[in-house]
Amino acid sequence: MDSSFILCFLFLKFVCAIGEEKLDANGYLMYCPCMGRFGNQAEHFLGALEFARRLDRTLVIPPWIEYEHSNRRTLMVPFQTYFNVSKVNEYHRAVSMEYFFDNLAQRVWPIGKRTSFCYTARRGPQSNSCNAKDGNPFGPFWNNFDVEFDDSEMYGPLPLDVHHQAAEEKWQDKYPASRYPALAFTGAPATFPAQKENIHLQKYFVYNEVWMQKAKNWIKANLPKGPFVGIHLRNGIDWERACEHVDSTNQLFSSPQCLGYRNEGGELTKELCLPSETTIIKHIKKAVKKVSAVAVFVASDNNFMLETLASNLKTTGVVVRRLDQGDQPHLDLAILSQSNFFIGNCVSSFTAFVKRLRDVDGLPSGFWAYPLSEPKQKSKKKRDEF
Repeated sequence: MDSSFILCFLFLKFVCAIGEEKLDANGYLMYCPCMGRFGNQAEHFLGALEFARRLDRTLVIPPWIEYEHSNRRTLMVPFQTYFNVSKVNEYHRAVSMEYFFDNLAQRVWPIGKRTSFCYTARRGPQSNSCNAKDGNPFGPFWNNFDVEFDDSEMYGPLPLDVHHQAAEEKWQDKYPASRYPALAFTGAPATFPAQKENIHLQKYFVYNEVWMQKAKNWIKANLPKGPFVGIHLRNGIDWERACEHVDSTNQLFSSPQCLGYRNEGGELTKELCLPSETTIIKHIKKAVKKVSAVAVFVASDNNFMLETLASNLKTTGVVVRRLDQGDQPHLDLAILSQSNFFIGNCVSSFTAFVKRLRDVDGLPSGFWAYPLSEPKQKSKKKRDEF
């Protein structure tokens, strides 16, 4: 045989060998971030990351699910659009879902052998099934990767709490990677709000340089030079309705971030959830004085209160600004994370994301109507789930 042919054959074999990535023998874990908007998805991400680490499986990071109000489209935005997968890898092995399906899926999770995992059967066209693609955003999410499920696995009553129930051992015993190389969950294998033990993981979940630079550029171009206060106002009609439930529950959404997980920080109040104009002005003036601010940046889902704030801060010379380019929540979040002082809504997961980011950098934050003015009393409220 011609020696040149042999050398060529060996070279091609070598190239194929190095081009084929080694698979994780401990398996992979993926899920649909199908509950809520970014703030909720972000809290679930923290729990899913810890769950994957405890099961010692590579986390397949899903795209963010975003919704366009104008045409009601559901968008799948890759994780790395805003954040760095490499930063997540400093804590635990992870790949983007786009990378997984482009490079690994056919070897790990081939078509014809794809099972969806859910705690119990979900309503839908099939009986005794996860119906993992039934409804929005479930269907659009998996369709984005051309996934069709061949089977369902109801994992209940296995727990997801890896901090208190030794869940990892139970999962590894029942679903070993040798038989289940990929676990694909209908929803995030995590709780909402994020468990206290997972909050520290925010340090591996920070904006990439592109978005940090966008925030810096906007601040430089639109705010006077000097310290500024960032505020988040949650006051849309959907939020007003949600706040009507404060009298029937001890916690609501992300309220443990200020009230504590056992209400050791106080009781949930309407003012905490939907602060009055008086409370807002009072907190802003105090924060402006505290950091000698020259500007206030406002992020809101509805009423930015620009005229009201400008009128009340007129004698201080402080300017009030907001984004003018429409709905850009991630630019809002990145700007708020860089303010000299931040005031947010204790109940909001949007605020919670900003608060966690700022805690990573040791920056000060506060909440509307908190600390509570009345002494803490033992709760007699009934605990509901939301």
